[in-house]
Amino acid sequence: MSAEGRIKELGITLPDPPKPGGNYVPGVRVGNLLFLSGHGPSRVEGKPSARGKVGRDLSTEDGYKVAREVGVNLLGTARSMLGSLDKVKRIVKVLGMVNSAEGFGEQPKVINGFSDLMVEVFGEQGRHARSAVGMAELPSGIPVEIEMILEVE
Repeated sequence: MSAEGRIKELGITLPDPPKPGGNYVPGVRVGNLLFLSGHGPSRVEGKPSARGKVGRDLSTEDGYKVAREVGVNLLGTARSMLGSLDKVKRIVKVLGMVNSAEGFGEQPKVINGFSDLMVEVFGEQGRHARSAVGMAELPSGIPVEIEMILEVE
């Protein structure tokens, strides 16, 4: 099944890309690679849908759900730039950043929310190289920010 077919089957509605909060663009294509800027959770009335530190304000499971939501947002940007997710050949590399409470060390479990979604949508081509790191702070207090590199047609 195609990536677009899987999105429909999963009942996922992809959002339009967020407007950049600074002097940058949501993504840049270089040859057959698409580099997507860091994305966070959806915004509701101009505010992030989730805020706080994982391990203090949010559980690992809550962070997992936010990371999945961030993945949906990244897919929305990819579709917007490519016209269709069926043009994605592979998810190549991901940097997952988690706004972490002191002593929290389950960043990989949080970013699995994103990684699991990529495999659901793209199958084996969704498996990717990845870093999952803890950060002292993220913009607007969001709990998760993720950037990724895709191989495209």
